Amino acid sequence: MNISAYVVAVMCAWIVAQGLKYILSGIKSKNFMGNFRQLYLSGSMPSAHSASVVALMAIIGLREGTSSSIFALSLLFAAVVMYDAVMVRRSSGEQGEAVTNLIKESNSKIKLPRVAKGHTPIEVLAGAAVGLLVAFSVNLFLF
Repeated sequence: MNISAYVVAVMCAWIVAQGLKYILSGIKSKNFMGNFRQLYLSGSMPSAHSASVVALMAIIGLREGTSSSIFALSLLFAAVVMYDAVMVRRSSGEQGEAVTNLIKESNSKIKLPRVAKGHTPIEVLAGAAVGLLVAFSVNLFLF
């Protein structure tokens, strides 16, 4: 069975980024046993979404060339995902936290919602760096 370098790069970037979130969360809280949710939650450092789309873009650029139409499409896709992570998802996360605080202050019986967090620009840049490193590694060592 022949596995696609594109799929491997995306999957590895996601796994590496989520693994780094777990490790960094463990270092910050000094507790590696209680942080298993970091393996699948969104938000935090580094951005797994950014890592994945940049890995895809980079492996396409390495294999198809940066002048290909599919590279241009992947570049646009990566830019939209990263913009959304910083601007839209982060904003909605901050609004969610504000609503949660209002519910707490009002002593309401309303069940508190889980607030999905977006990313800071540095978290997105760190994710992009992870994606680049993974794509170059996959291209160099695996295929």
